[in-house]
Amino acid sequence: MDLEKIKKLIEFVGASRISELAVTEDGVTVRILREDGPAAPSQGAPLAQASEPVSAPEDTGPPPPAAPAKSRIVTAPSFGLFHRAPSPGAPPFVDVGDQIAEGQELFIIEAMKVFSTVKAERGGRVVRILADDGEDVELGQPVLELE
Repeated sequence: MDLEKIKKLIEFVGASRISELAVTEDGVTVRILREDGPAAPSQGAPLAQASEPVSAPEDTGPPPPAAPAKSRIVTAPSFGLFHRAPSPGAPPFVDVGDQIAEGQELFIIEAMKVFSTVKAERGGRVVRILADDGEDVELGQPVLELE
């Protein structure tokens, strides 16, 4: 599906009252969600997501255990592929036990061939890495736990 068609679909969702639209073309599914409300990142702007066709809902299993009160969870800022390293074969940005500083690069999210580096909003120590390298992650999914 070409970029112009995706842009038109996003505009359509933004101008309409629908909250979700999924279109499949040539084996690629584009899902556009409209998230309205005060916590929405762009106040009603639609979000687009491309994925492989899904035949049945996935069993996500039980939710992860609640984090201790002093821990901080770093979540994915968008959907996409989670990458721990800047390139294949390179060492990861962070490992469990690493002490990180505010502004330090933590991981990359790849969405539609766009690579977005995520930096630490606060310093701390990496306690757990909750997503696997190369894993599809969703907006808001926990990917790192800091102490």
